[in-house]
Amino acid sequence: MVAVADGLPTAEAGTSSRTFIRSQKLHPRKRGFCPGQPGTLPGVSVVLLATDSDGIYDEIEAAVGGTYQVSRVRAGEHVQKACEQLTPDVILLDLQIGNMGGMATSMLLKQEMRAGRLDDAEVLMLLDREADVWLAGQAEADGWLVKPLNSIRIRKAVQALLDGDAVREGPAAQQTSTDLNAGDGDAEGTVVEGTEAD
Repeated sequence: MVAVADGLPTAEAGTSSRTFIRSQKLHPRKRGFCPGQPGTLPGVSVVLLATDSDGIYDEIEAAVGGTYQVSRVRAGEHVQKACEQLTPDVILLDLQIGNMGGMATSMLLKQEMRAGRLDDAEVLMLLDREADVWLAGQAEADGWLVKPLNSIRIRKAVQALLDGDAVREGPAAQQTSTDLNAGDGDAEGTVVEGTEAD
């Protein structure tokens, strides 16, 4: 687990990296450990969560915390700095993040990635309602989930993004065939779209 100090993630004191690595799923596409980056572990995919909601953090940590390294920031303005320090593989942005919302944060991150100032990462928006789907697309998010969330959908979405697939929920998602909710029965219209031509 990674703690947050002054809004930026730091390695939690007293956590043995050796034991932590054994409890983590090693992702084959991970870019690798960068010794100059504090808080990262060798071969473990990093998920950065931007939310000021403790409830959302608890859901994400419960869903993927045992598989990936989860770091958290509480304000949108801290996301870019955390990305520079941690080089996350997936960035989860809550729609409402303190003083800088998820939409503005997503657009900023994508702009910085295109300019080469940040390493590429997948951005997953956590939307409050289906009506926000259009906004998430305009913010260039790689995928989105509509609240309420559950562990199965979160895990499948993060894994799909790491595998290079797009994850989309909502009205536009009704037209495709792959469903993250298979066997879940909770929400409808979740889609994983492959990036390769069929």
